[in-house]
Amino acid sequence: MSKYIQNKNNLIQYFVKGIKKNDQLRIGVEHEKFLFNKKDLKRIDYDQIKKVFEILKDQGWKLEFEKEKVVGLKRKNQKITTEPGFQYELSGAPFKNIHSVCSENSTHFNELKDVLKSIDITTSSIAYDPFNKLTEIPKSPKERYKIMTSEMPKGGELSLDMMYKTAGIQINYDYTSEEDFEKKFKIGNYLAPLTIALFANSPFNENKLSGYLSYRGEVWQKTNRGGIMPITFEKVNFEKYIDHAINYPILFLKKNGKYHSPNGQTFNDFLKGNLSFLNGEKPTLKDFENHLGTIFTEVRIKQIIEFRSLDTCNFGCICNGPSFFTGLIYGSLDETYEIIKDWKKEEIMEAYLNAPKQGLNTLLHNKKLIDWGKIFLDLSKRGLEKRNELNKNGKNETIYLKHIEEIIINKKTRAEMLIEQFNKTKNLNFLVNHDENFSYSGFLS
Repeated sequence: MSKYIQNKNNLIQYFVKGIKKNDQLRIGVEHEKFLFNKKDLKRIDYDQIKKVFEILKDQGWKLEFEKEKVVGLKRKNQKITTEPGFQYELSGAPFKNIHSVCSENSTHFNELKDVLKSIDITTSSIAYDPFNKLTEIPKSPKERYKIMTSEMPKGGELSLDMMYKTAGIQINYDYTSEEDFEKKFKIGNYLAPLTIALFANSPFNENKLSGYLSYRGEVWQKTNRGGIMPITFEKVNFEKYIDHAINYPILFLKKNGKYHSPNGQTFNDFLKGNLSFLNGEKPTLKDFENHLGTIFTEVRIKQIIEFRSLDTCNFGCICNGPSFFTGLIYGSLDETYEIIKDWKKEEIMEAYLNAPKQGLNTLLHNKKLIDWGKIFLDLSKRGLEKRNELNKNGKNETIYLKHIEEIIINKKTRAEMLIEQFNKTKNLNFLVNHDENFSYSGFLS
């Protein structure tokens, strides 16, 4: 059998192979955070991240290289990578429940904390760099980021802010059928306004208020290849997703260890053997997978469904976003879908555009997002109770919803708490190491 993609059915089969049985469903979380020099709050550079990686190597992590440059670490099925501006990302292992997701993050944060302390690096788990100008941020040596830095601004005015100044949380879910995929895909997209509002944690830019609760959310809306996919509002199946994805221009190509810059041609051109610089060569499934990873929409699929609308937050509250969606996606899927299925494109898109600024006061389908928050929190809780995944103390995953409950009871997001703090202090020093300052009790009980 040829290693090259022969026809569209090969692509459909790629997604079919992602189908899991109910007892195989897993949750994977990717979590980014900023690292700063303690003395001046400038972002760390390559030499410093290399030092972090080399210290972690002594704790069982294996260095990963691109050419002679260290670009990441691997340990079993965990990965540490860095984004274009050296945002630090832990890509966690896929787990059966939130207890394990939370425990993994807590364990790694403790491991990392000691390393950073030893080399005068500090952190802030906020979703948009509040201190530094775009021009001041050191750039990763990864080849593909160089190409992206040149290409991305052509289709979105804040694309470089996305690359260098944002940090998010991504939650990865499995699907059990094409119909199951469609429900999860639509829920992730239709609830993007609520996700942005509920997890808003980026109200500052260059040491001032930005006017947004989630400036990260605003940036991603003005990013090339971002936003909510237009096919979301149609009947969606694997073929529809493929037809949409292959018509994106190729962002970069890696062949035989060499990166090729784009020339405006689409992945569909590649499928037809029409890329002149490759002498008519056709793509492999690996090329297709790489291409899927260059689409930066709020929800996207590979052989998993990725929810990508959450502002990053600290290693305590990281448990609550995944628990909230796990309750909906794995525990109350049909009930959630029943609520959202008749929402109209226009009302969703209007709420999506308003949510970064208006937060939980945003209107969607005749209700404020704060009211939808209550409804979906209740559904999530019921879904987690139904799952009945218990920790060693016999508690189920609802223990991780505390942060969201507090937001809804107090009608105040994390971003609004930070703004209140800023109005008192008139500076942003409190953001450094605010993992501890803004922790919520009960996450690991």
